[in-house]
Amino acid sequence: MIRIAVQSKGRLNEDTITLLAEAGIKIPSSKRTLLVQSPNFPVEVLYLRDDDIPQSVANGVADLGIVGENEFVERAENADIVRRLGFSRCRLSLAIPKAIDYPGVQWFQGRKIATSYPGILNTYLRQQGVAADVHVITGSVEISPGIGLADAIFDIVSSGSTLVSNNLREVEVVMHSEAVLIANKQLSDEKRAILDDLLFRIEAVKAAEDKKYVLMNVPTERLDDIISVLPGAKSPTVMPLATPGWNSVHTVIDEKRFWEVISQLKAFGAQGILVIPIEKMIL
Repeated sequence: MIRIAVQSKGRLNEDTITLLAEAGIKIPSSKRTLLVQSPNFPVEVLYLRDDDIPQSVANGVADLGIVGENEFVERAENADIVRRLGFSRCRLSLAIPKAIDYPGVQWFQGRKIATSYPGILNTYLRQQGVAADVHVITGSVEISPGIGLADAIFDIVSSGSTLVSNNLREVEVVMHSEAVLIANKQLSDEKRAILDDLLFRIEAVKAAEDKKYVLMNVPTERLDDIISVLPGAKSPTVMPLATPGWNSVHTVIDEKRFWEVISQLKAFGAQGILVIPIEKMIL
């Protein structure tokens, strides 16, 4: 059995539970229980505040954790990042009132900056040779300049709408962050084997993201042209049809290139193009 700490509520919690479900791991829903066990995989889920997860993994209360990279770096706990998960992406940025002209990072010299991430901010300021007054607060950091508590803020930015609503603008991006899977450094061989199984399942889910399985009928004389534009994981599958002079071609296409490739396929004579979403992909 292995224990994984996840955020107790919020978007990161939702994305984590969705990932586990897509990996075939059932987690009973419970709003009152802090520790629940999966009925079909040797894992139990411990629900914690996100800022408590790095420490819980480092000291062995949990074997694994899924947490924002920003929290992991801020807490500076002794654990390993074993997989970047690609969701809950954001950035940590410095922002100032819109009306202020910004000449560069030296503007922050001697200024008061409100933040919930003093560790990351102080490291950045030292690297830039800037001495600022870092004011640590929790909660609504973005209101600090408006009420005279600080000259600027250092906080998480996703869409930027919160900054706009508080008459702030982003001037320096200090760190990009996403959800990461972290692990205790002293996992037993048994728990390491469970982690490997979990990573195998996660890899299968992540490999299928933004991928489409495409089937089409292709005239034999245009087969080489069709294959030349297919960006599949490997060589496409080609099978002759009952109708002479035609083949069925199967491949995987990245959704980012989907319409570009489909247009080329049609131009080369592909017909009956069928597009199917992929749930899992084992590479």
